[in-house]
Amino acid sequence: MSAIERALSSLSTVILGKNQQLKLSMCCLLADGHLLIEDLPGMGKTTLSHALAQVFGLKYSRIQFTSDLLPADIIGVSIFEKDPDSGEGAFRFHQGPVFAQVVLADEINRATAKSQSALLEAMEERQVTVEGYTRQLPQPFFVIATQNPSSQGGTFPLPESQLDRFLMCLSLGYPDERAERELLEGVSRRHLVEDLQTVISPETLVRLRQAVEGVKASSAVLDYLQRILAFSRSDARFTHGLSPRAGLALLRAAKAWAVIEGRTFLIPEDVQAVLEPVVDHRLKSGAARHILENVAALA
Repeated sequence: MSAIERALSSLSTVILGKNQQLKLSMCCLLADGHLLIEDLPGMGKTTLSHALAQVFGLKYSRIQFTSDLLPADIIGVSIFEKDPDSGEGAFRFHQGPVFAQVVLADEINRATAKSQSALLEAMEERQVTVEGYTRQLPQPFFVIATQNPSSQGGTFPLPESQLDRFLMCLSLGYPDERAERELLEGVSRRHLVEDLQTVISPETLVRLRQAVEGVKASSAVLDYLQRILAFSRSDARFTHGLSPRAGLALLRAAKAWAVIEGRTFLIPEDVQAVLEPVVDHRLKSGAARHILENVAALA
């Protein structure tokens, strides 16, 4: 059993009956992207993020987004500290919770746009700039954001610029009958997460990401991917098409899926496997299905 299979097996003991979502979450991590999970409260979003950090042996931090959250609460702040002996003092930067390897932005759409935007530089550049100084974030750096459905009260929709920073958007959904019965009869998921052992070390994760970069994409597969991008930009159903950054994200996610499947080359099925979580939050719900149906007809 490979390290990836062992990690998935370990995660499946905590998140029951969601093997596809677990594979996609790991795919997002291997592709060096960020993950957005949209679902009702209590569906296991926080548990999944903590379990991923445990299995990969990464430093974990949680930020609870609320309407009164300030950017300094996320990034950190400089505080004047005086030496009691010499009487001299200086400003010292105190790191915020964003300085972790796995950052859970819990209920991100409950905060205002000003606080949401505090994550933009961190997610794109893996750094933060405070008071004119740029500080690098720990590596690897992986943001998992959760959001409640926009129909619920007290939510602020994420702007398109921030949605585009997320490589994938997933929904866990309700468990099936068998999984829910096991949940009801089993021990607390919180205790199970705390007992999870590191399966893939941060060093191994770096090597896996290098393997993703090394996956070969033939001209035929790249032609297929370009047809998907071109269709999204020309079809009247969409107000705008997929950007070049979205195209690169789709390619990177497909390569990560190929690594999870144990291959060193890309096939169209890899692109299809990740199309929905990569595309739908950038365009609209159901976009991936519509694209696949029409691009298949053009092939």
